[in-house]
Amino acid sequence: MIATGGPRTIPPGTLPQLFFDAVANHDLPNAMLYKAAGSWRPISHRQLAERVMRCARGLRAIGVQPGDRVAILSENRPEWAIADYACLTTGVIDVAIYPNLPPDQVAYILRDSGAVALFVSTAAQAEKAMIARKDAPSVKHVISFTDPAPAGVELSMSALEARGAEGESAETTAAYRAAALQARPDDVATLIYTSGTTGEPKGVMLTHDNFYSNVGCSVSRLREAFEHPGNTALSFLPLSHVFERMVGHFCMMHTGTTIAYAESMDTVPDDMQQVRPTIVASVPRLYEKMFARVLDNALSGGAVKKRIFFWARGAAEKWADAVLAGRTPNAFLALQYRVAQKLVFSKLKARTGGKLRFFVSGGAPLSPEINKFFYAAGLIILEGYGLTETSPVICCNTPNEFRLGSVGRPIPSVEVKIADDGEILTRGPHVMKGYFNKPDATRDAIDDEHWFHTGDIGELRDGYLAITDRKKDLLVTAGGKKIAPQPIENMVKTNKYVSQVVMLGDKRKFASMLVVPNFEQLERWAKIKNLIWTDRRQLVTMPIVKAKMEKEIFGRTNSLAKFEQPKKIALLDRELTLESGEMTPTLKVRRKIVESRYKPVIDSLYEGEHEG
Repeated sequence: MIATGGPRTIPPGTLPQLFFDAVANHDLPNAMLYKAAGSWRPISHRQLAERVMRCARGLRAIGVQPGDRVAILSENRPEWAIADYACLTTGVIDVAIYPNLPPDQVAYILRDSGAVALFVSTAAQAEKAMIARKDAPSVKHVISFTDPAPAGVELSMSALEARGAEGESAETTAAYRAAALQARPDDVATLIYTSGTTGEPKGVMLTHDNFYSNVGCSVSRLREAFEHPGNTALSFLPLSHVFERMVGHFCMMHTGTTIAYAESMDTVPDDMQQVRPTIVASVPRLYEKMFARVLDNALSGGAVKKRIFFWARGAAEKWADAVLAGRTPNAFLALQYRVAQKLVFSKLKARTGGKLRFFVSGGAPLSPEINKFFYAAGLIILEGYGLTETSPVICCNTPNEFRLGSVGRPIPSVEVKIADDGEILTRGPHVMKGYFNKPDATRDAIDDEHWFHTGDIGELRDGYLAITDRKKDLLVTAGGKKIAPQPIENMVKTNKYVSQVVMLGDKRKFASMLVVPNFEQLERWAKIKNLIWTDRRQLVTMPIVKAKMEKEIFGRTNSLAKFEQPKKIALLDRELTLESGEMTPTLKVRRKIVESRYKPVIDSLYEGEHEG
């Protein structure tokens, strides 16, 4: 069976075409917002277009040629977008680098891509670039977004733009625009390096039309979300992430949505209330944290507050059940829902700024329990699915076609089918050109019929795609039982005492888990119990703490099949992090590294055990 989103709705195109059309069609005074000296400041479409052109001409002035690679190492800010569009309108292939990567991984990407120049944001990123540059001889220029440029950096962004403004005239502007529009849909626009959960990162070559088609087809499917007067989006996911690049950058530009750049990940809650966005795109971790915070607030209140919260949640979820099943809630249930909104969920909406119309979720599976909670609260999360190699959107839920536990139907021009072994395959204009300088890896990923093999396992249910797990993550117990760990991990992470989970059991007699507690919650509980500890390592070894965490986790998993239920857990005393190599930049667990690093702990869970 093949599911399809229907025929392509737009002809092939390029990103310079998308950018120039957006500037002409929308011409807003606040195309972008950024915070400086405590206030939000606008950048108009006209200012943006001028700065992009000057940056582009500046790159040519320092010797960067069409086809060269130029890297961007920065947190989200307007200069990221300016550098991106400058590269795209000059025929340069930009290389997006996650700002939280350590110097050795930055050096690998610079070296592998052959980047000739590198944009950096802050002094900290410049320092990282100086270290990485020693192992990347191709890099001839480092350009700082800050002015003056930090020590060791040759050029600031303002100086580069000044170079580009030299000799500016109507003729040079027309020539720049004409050259930009010579780009072809099949030209490579960018390299985005995969997270490398199972090996070294690979540079994904995404063409102009990969993005152009994905923008047009996604927007046509989600018109209600994107094409709304006065839309404002808060941008905080790294622009080096393909999801933010396409949805939070290209789609927002295409639809005339104001893009407000959060100061940092830490300021997102405050930024939401100040900017009052109408649409927010994020990975599930944001929604997990919001859900945990709401539950904590309810549970830490008095008895009356708890009763009101759980009554409101129950009434709202009954209302959601009726609506999602296509039924009209009866008058009494509708009344209960309105009361629940007023008493409880209005406060949650206020914390998002009060104007939010839709969340968009991608990058990893979202727990159905969390999705249902937000839907019932009146904050719809439109979950979608895709990969870096598919630029990225394959499927998405919409306000009118919404199914919990699924990632929606394919968007127009996209085909999806399930292979005999359960792997999800996809075909269409969204599929990458290939991996940079890795033809063998490209042939392994894209077969002779142009189907891209995603590595994910899933099912098609009435045209809706459901993801069950990563193919390489499936656990097969010694008894031959197959366990998909991600849904179980997501289930456990809805518990307020749990921060991170890694499920184990491959070739083992039973399933078990490594668990990182939510230490804020656990330490609060420990103080109530009058426990005394000097550090977290000591805390997690206490029998009473182990028993508490087992009760919380086993209570979450007792509805699973017996072979899926974890029989034992081991508590870790610190978070799994990117810096330690245990997480990817997109916050996915590198299972092999974790299992290797904690092998003695894992082995201790199975000592002297027999299959249960």
